[in-house]
Amino acid sequence: MNFTEKQLSSELIYDGKILKLSVDKVELPDKTQSTRECVRHCGGAAVLLIKDEKVALVRQHRYLYGKDIYEIPAGKMEEGEDPKSAAERECEEETGYRAECGHFLDIYPSPGYTDEIIHIYLAQNAEFIGAHTDDGEFLSCLFVPLSEVVAMISRGEICDAKTVAAIYKYVAEKAEKPV
Repeated sequence: MNFTEKQLSSELIYDGKILKLSVDKVELPDKTQSTRECVRHCGGAAVLLIKDEKVALVRQHRYLYGKDIYEIPAGKMEEGEDPKSAAERECEEETGYRAECGHFLDIYPSPGYTDEIIHIYLAQNAEFIGAHTDDGEFLSCLFVPLSEVVAMISRGEICDAKTVAAIYKYVAEKAEKPV
């Protein structure tokens, strides 16, 4: 069966700095119609930086959750920006490390209503040059042993989807490699 939905119309209802909101009418595979509320986002880039079996985490207050969140360094891509460049920029801004980043994983944070893709990169050959966060960005960077990060996820202290996905993939790949 073909599950494709065909767009019939789209109405832009909000055009903001971070996202755009539209309400789309679609034709379903059975030829009936439905409505989709869509969050359009240019995407994000994140970095899994590991040095000496310690993971770089940033602690940042997240207004919508009303609390501080631990997560891997990440940020919004600029319109048309290359994901790798964005990941390297975010790594340097938030951790102070300049690193070569290799593509590691793409995730769709919530495919039911947004087209956002978060591109996650693995940082290698990291060299400390000094952090320089964006204006209005308040965070701290800490290096946490990989085993403790896994324990924090298990205890529910780290709930950020990109961080959980990146850590579990890294651990799984590490387990597959012979010693």
